[in-house]
Amino acid sequence: MRFLAIATDYDNTLASDGRVADATWDALERLRASGRQAILVSGREMDDLLAVCPRLDMFSRVVAENGGVLYTPSTGTRRLLAPPPPPVFVDELRRRGLHHFSVSETLIATMKPAEQIALAAIRDLGLGLQIIFNGEAVMIVSPGISKASGLQEALSELALSAFNVAGVGDAENDHALLDACGFSVAVANALPALKERADMITSQAAGAGVAELVDALVKDDLRERASMTPRSRVLVGHARDGGEPADQYCAAHGTVALLAGESGCGKSTACAGLLERLAGMHQQLCIIDPEGDYQNDEDTIVVGDAHTAPLIEEVVQLLLRPPRAAVAVNLLRVPLPERPAFCASLLLEVQQLRVRTGRPHWLVFDEAHHLFPAGWAGASQTIPQMLETALAITVSPQQLDGAFLRQVNLMLAMGPSAANAVQELAKATDRTVPNVDDMLGQTQLQPGEALLWRLTEPAPEGVIRLEPGTKHRLRHRRKYAEGLLIPERSFYFRGPERALNLRAHNLVLFVEIAEGVDAATWQYHREQGDYSRWFEKEIGDPDLAAQARQIEQDTSLDAAGSLARIKAAVQERYTQPENPSMPAVLTTKRDAAAADAPAPDDLKPETSAQKDGAA
Repeated sequence: MRFLAIATDYDNTLASDGRVADATWDALERLRASGRQAILVSGREMDDLLAVCPRLDMFSRVVAENGGVLYTPSTGTRRLLAPPPPPVFVDELRRRGLHHFSVSETLIATMKPAEQIALAAIRDLGLGLQIIFNGEAVMIVSPGISKASGLQEALSELALSAFNVAGVGDAENDHALLDACGFSVAVANALPALKERADMITSQAAGAGVAELVDALVKDDLRERASMTPRSRVLVGHARDGGEPADQYCAAHGTVALLAGESGCGKSTACAGLLERLAGMHQQLCIIDPEGDYQNDEDTIVVGDAHTAPLIEEVVQLLLRPPRAAVAVNLLRVPLPERPAFCASLLLEVQQLRVRTGRPHWLVFDEAHHLFPAGWAGASQTIPQMLETALAITVSPQQLDGAFLRQVNLMLAMGPSAANAVQELAKATDRTVPNVDDMLGQTQLQPGEALLWRLTEPAPEGVIRLEPGTKHRLRHRRKYAEGLLIPERSFYFRGPERALNLRAHNLVLFVEIAEGVDAATWQYHREQGDYSRWFEKEIGDPDLAAQARQIEQDTSLDAAGSLARIKAAVQERYTQPENPSMPAVLTTKRDAAAADAPAPDDLKPETSAQKDGAA
C-alpha cells in the first residue's frame, strides 16, 4: 500500500459553511477502517476548530493556523510551530485604523482589502512577516510557515513520508499543501489555478469530493491515477537511437527492478544515478550492501563495517528517523553463508515497518546473488510475496533464486551478455524467450547502455542510455582497499610453475603480497598483463588499469622498478580523504621501507602474507 494518509483542508473542502456532512464523516470512517490515517490541515485558529468541528478525534493530527499550531486529538496537546505575532505589529495595525482582525497564537487574521494596510505596516516596521490569502480571508504569519511546513511536522510525529500522503484542498493557501504531498487533489469547487496543478480533480464539490477521493484510495490505492503523475515516476534513461518516447521512466512505487551485467559495463554508475534521483524525490532507501560499497555521506548512513556486523534493531531505528535519505547495511563482517538468512531476518522487520509507515520506499539489494542465491532452500519461505518496490543488482539472473526473479517487473540488462541475461530471466520466470539478437543486430552495448524490458511486455523495448548521476562518486574504494573481495574476484599470485597460491582479496594485501613474492612470480603476472586486467575487470578502475598496462609494457623496467611504479599508482588513487585508514596502512609500510636497507632483487615470501593470502 502506497498511500497511508490523506491531508485535507477544512473550509470548502471537508466542510461546507463550516459543517461536515454525515456522509463525509462516514467516508473518513471507511478510510480509517482501511488502515489509513486522516490529517486535518486548516487555516483556522485552533480554538475555532475545537468549537466548530465536533469530531476532531477522527484525525491523527490537526495542523491549524496555516501551519502555526500542531494539535494531537488523542491527548489534547498542542505545539506551537511559529512565534506569536509581534506586539509592535498588532499595535501598528490598530494605529493605522484597522480594527476588524483577530490575533491568535501564531497568526493575525483579517479580510480583504486589509492586506494593503498590513503590507504597509510590515514594510515600514521592517518585519519579516508574510501574507497568505484564502479566498477573501487574509492571514499574516511568520516567514517559512505554511500548510506544508505544518504537515511535515505532523508527518514527523507519525513517522510518515509526504510521498505516502494524498493532499486535498480548494484555495490559494492549499498550493503549498498539495505541492508537499505525493498526490494532489482539488475538489470540484476549487480555484482554477489549484485545479491546473492537481493530479486529480474530483467530480463533486467539498466533502462529497473528499469522499470520492477516499473511495478511490480504498478501491485500488490510486494505483492507475498516481502512476501517471510526474512525482510518481523516476527517470531511468533515454532511447539510444532517438526513438519514442525519448525519455524512459519507471514507477517510483511498485517497481521491482533487476540490473544485471558484468563488471566494467557501467552498472555502478547507472545504479548510483538512479539512487541519487530517488533520494532527490525524498524516497528513503534501505541498501543491503554485501561488499561494503557504500560510505557515510550527507545522504547515507552506514551500519556495520569490516570489523562489526550490523544490528537489525539499529537499522530499523535509523529508518524510523527522518530525514536520512538512505541507510546502507554493510555485510562485510557477516560470513558469506549466513548472508541470505541475515537478509531474510532484516526483510521481516523492514516489511513490518513498511506496513506502518510506507518506508523505506526502496529496498536496494547490491550483489543480490549473495542474498538470494540460486537454489537457496529458504527462498520460498523467507522472500516476501510482495517486495512492492526494490532494485536488485547482480551479474547474471542465473545466480538468483526463482522466488525472487518472479517478482521482477523491470529489467535493465547491460554488457556483452545482456541478451543472455534477458533469456535467462525469461526461462527462470516461465516466459517465452524473446529473440533479442534480432533487436541488437551487430551492435554491441556500450558501457552505460542497457536493454530495457518491462516484463508486462513480451520482449525488451530496445536499447537505452542510462542516466548517470550529477555527483561524481568513485564507489568501491574502501572495499577494494581494505575489504574482503569474494574468492572469484580476488587476485592470486601463482607464478610460472603455479607453485604458489597467494590470494589478495583487497589492494592492501595485493601490495603486501607483491612485495613478498620472488621476482620471477612478479614478472610472470606482469608479462601476462594480469595486474591491469584485475584492476579493470574486478576493481573496476579503468584509469588505474591503464597506468598498470603502461608499466607492464615498459621493457626498461625490471621487476623491482615495475613493482614500485604499480604500488605508487595504487597509493595515489587509494589514499584519498574518503579512505582515512588506507594511508595509515600503506604509508607506514612505505616509510618503514625507506628506513631499511635496499631490498634484494628476489624478495622472499612472507609467512604472514602466505597465511593471509592462502586460498
